[in-house]
Amino acid sequence: MLRQLSVYDAVGGHPFFVDLVDGFYAGVSTDPLLRPLYPDDLADSRRHLAGFLTQYWGGPTTYSDERGHPRLRMRHAPFAIGDAERDAWLRHMLGSLDAVAATRAAPVEAVARIRTYLVDVAEFLVNTR
Repeated sequence: MLRQLSVYDAVGGHPFFVDLVDGFYAGVSTDPLLRPLYPDDLADSRRHLAGFLTQYWGGPTTYSDERGHPRLRMRHAPFAIGDAERDAWLRHMLGSLDAVAATRAAPVEAVARIRTYLVDVAEFLVNTR
């Protein structure tokens, strides 16, 4: 199926990524380790992450049109991200992915690709060891 569709199209487009990000930030908002790393108002963070994921997986380029190149490592450099932060981030993100995938009956192959990407990017952003 994914040979014919982008992951973005296979999972139902932007609403999938909005739901994914909403579930993720629901966890972050009460996480004592991660919450201090985010601004008080999470609205922009939510919009940016949903836009980035939408674009990355084949949707509109709104994120780059508004913010330029993603520069993930640079944008995260001011924050100390170690194994504990990576693991907490993944716990919330993968938990949200599982919930949204089940609710939306997303194709297993698309969800597996997103999961692999999230694990890889979480490791890539670790900057303290």
